[in-house]
Amino acid sequence: MGLVQAVVGSIGGTLADQWKDFYTVPGGLPATAALFAAVPQGTNAGRGSNTKGSSNIITNGSKIVVPEGYGLLLFQDGKITGFAAEPGGYEWRSDDINSQSIFTGGGLVDSLIKQSWERFKFGGQPGSQQAAFFVSLKELPDNRFGTQSEIYWDDGFLNTQVGAVTRGSYTLKIVDPILFVKNFVPASYLQPGQMFDFTDMDNAAASQLFNEVVGSLAPAFSLYTNDPGKGNRITKLQQDSVGFAKSLSDAVEQAYQWKSDRGLTIVKTAIVSIEYDANTRELLKNVQRADALSGARGNSNLQASVAAGIQSAGENGGAAGMMGIGMASGMMGGIGGLQQPVAPAAPAADDPVAKLKKAKEMLDLGLITQADYDSLKAKALGL
Repeated sequence: MGLVQAVVGSIGGTLADQWKDFYTVPGGLPATAALFAAVPQGTNAGRGSNTKGSSNIITNGSKIVVPEGYGLLLFQDGKITGFAAEPGGYEWRSDDINSQSIFTGGGLVDSLIKQSWERFKFGGQPGSQQAAFFVSLKELPDNRFGTQSEIYWDDGFLNTQVGAVTRGSYTLKIVDPILFVKNFVPASYLQPGQMFDFTDMDNAAASQLFNEVVGSLAPAFSLYTNDPGKGNRITKLQQDSVGFAKSLSDAVEQAYQWKSDRGLTIVKTAIVSIEYDANTRELLKNVQRADALSGARGNSNLQASVAAGIQSAGENGGAAGMMGIGMASGMMGGIGGLQQPVAPAAPAADDPVAKLKKAKEMLDLGLITQADYDSLKAKALGL
């Protein structure tokens, strides 16, 4: 009985596989699909009879259409035998006896009798496996990353270790499809009907990539903030998606060799949030204060502070208050060209030594510049 079934199967399969096939991408593909088998289009608008061909045999003369943004990988008995990266229509050609067809000059004997005999040896199945797979050459979006607790890195601008909880996403690109399939894709995905998707949480290989990205975040932040070309600014992380993506890609490559071993690279990133720890937030506040006190804005803040001191001294009254007003009045004459307030001068205000001593204290505290001090010195000595 088994022999009869094998004969029927071998002859029926051989006849069905004589038809040329038309292969294309399956319908309903998600944007994140990275690798999937080409599917034969057995019917079109109700026409077509080629619906019983073998799932692992491609007949010579069959046409495979490669859309824009995809590459075509050809397999023969588990081995990659060809790759096409240009879009367009391609025709399948193989020396394997199972691909011979009476419609493409294979002859009656080779195409029918020899094929049937060879398939009979394998219980009616073809003794060969052929497959065509599409691989995406586009940026693959929606690859997420995130940390549950703080990660820490050495920050070049703050000159100390900083920490934060962060989350975001990145786009991934397959830059070497052959390396990607050979070294990374599990064999279970190289079957008809399967699809390799980096965002599939049931995909163990994709989950491994997620863990490796999270493990590379701290080195990536360090690479970015210690790069003088980026201005060493931690606050630019969320504004520079391409720049940080390069830092993240470099960190992943150094640790896990994504590009050289797997043919993968990170193209762009989007940092959704960075929640700094308490110490880092305090450091950033100090940086903001320092920025506010630099340049022309800093001179305005200093002048306002000195004016407020004069007003406070005047409100205190008495000899001490009047002395403070006189000293501040003398100092303001050399800073920014402010007008001196009309007030009685304290007896000590005419003492050049006292003026120079006070000016030197302000210079040492960083409240005035060397140029301000030299101006005050020249005025106090009548130069």
